Amino acid sequence: MNDSSASKGEAVPDISAWKEIVMRYQKPAIWRGAWQIVNTLIPYALLWYLMFLSLRISFWLALPLAALAGAFMVRVFIISHDCGHGSFFKSRTANDIWGFITGVLTFTPYHHWRWEHALHHSTSGDLDRRGMGDIWTLTVQEYLESSRWRRFAYRLARNPIILFVIAPLFIFVVKHRFPKAEASRRERYSVYWTNLAILVMAGGLSWAFGLKNYLLLQVMVSTIAGSAGVWLFYVQHQFEGVYWERREQWDYATAALQGSSFYKLPKVLQWFSGNIGFHHIHHLSPRIPNYNLEACHQADPLFQQVKPITLFSSFKSATYRLWDEKNKRLVGYRHLRELRKQAKQHSR
Repeated sequence: MNDSSASKGEAVPDISAWKEIVMRYQKPAIWRGAWQIVNTLIPYALLWYLMFLSLRISFWLALPLAALAGAFMVRVFIISHDCGHGSFFKSRTANDIWGFITGVLTFTPYHHWRWEHALHHSTSGDLDRRGMGDIWTLTVQEYLESSRWRRFAYRLARNPIILFVIAPLFIFVVKHRFPKAEASRRERYSVYWTNLAILVMAGGLSWAFGLKNYLLLQVMVSTIAGSAGVWLFYVQHQFEGVYWERREQWDYATAALQGSSFYKLPKVLQWFSGNIGFHHIHHLSPRIPNYNLEACHQADPLFQQVKPITLFSSFKSATYRLWDEKNKRLVGYRHLRELRKQAKQHSR
C-alpha cells in the first residue's frame, strides 16, 4: 500500500483482512447462476419476438421494447463477463459454454475478450500500463505535448456522441470481429468461432423476421446496450477522487477501492446491470460472482467507506477529459484554459 492514501486521510485497507472477507463470497452457487440464466435469456428471447410483432404495426411501438431488450442485453453481457472470470459457475466447462453462448448474443468473442479483460484488471489505475481494455485517457502534460492531429483525435474520441453512441456499436459489431495481433491461437479461434455463430444466428433471425427487420432491431438493441455498457464502464473508472498512480507507486488493493467506483444505482438498474455497480468489490476479487457482490460489500465497514456515486451525481463524470498528474485529479478542458491564463500572467 502506498503512503499517498494515508496522507489524504483515506482508509488504508488491511491486506490480510480484505482477502479473508472476499474469499467467503467467491463461492458460486449453481442454482443462482441457473436462475439468472433463466430470468435473463427467456425474457430476452421473448422480447425479440414481441419486437418483431410490434414492428409489423409501428416502429414506435417496437422502440420501447428495444430499449428494454437493450437492458436485458446488458445483463446477458454480465453473465458472459462473470463466466470469463470463472466466477459464475464452479465448473470451468459450464463457464466456458455459457460464456460462449452469451458472448455470441452480445457479439463478444468469449476467450479473446476474457484475455483482454484480465489485462484490464491487472493494470487498472496504473498510468504506465494504459491502453488495454480501458478508455483512452491522457494526462494534462501528455495532451499539451501532443501534436495538433493527436489532440484532435483525442477530443473526437472523448466526444460524448462518439464515446457513448458510435464507439460502442463499432466495438461490438466491427472491432470484436478481428483478433489482436498479439492474441494467442485460442483467442484468435475464439473470434473466428464467434463470428461463425453470429452469422448463423443472424441468418436464422433474418429468415424468421426478414433481413431488414432483423438488422433494424439488432442495431437498436445493440446501440442501447452498448451505450449503457460503455457508460457503466466509464463511470466505474472516471469519477471524482479516482485513483491513478505510476507503476512504482501503484497498489492493487488501493486501485480497487479507490480506482473503481461504487455506483449506487436504483434497484431496477442494479438488477439489469448485474450488480456491477459494486465495482470496487469486483476489482478486489473478480472471482466473486455478481450475485454475491452486494453481500460482500455489506460484510465489512472497510468496503462501506467507499463513497457511493449516485445516478444523478455520475453525470458529472461526463465533464472529465484529462488526468492532472500534479494534483492527482481528473479535469476538463477548461483546466487547459486556466493553465494558459496562468502561463500568460507569469510571462508578463
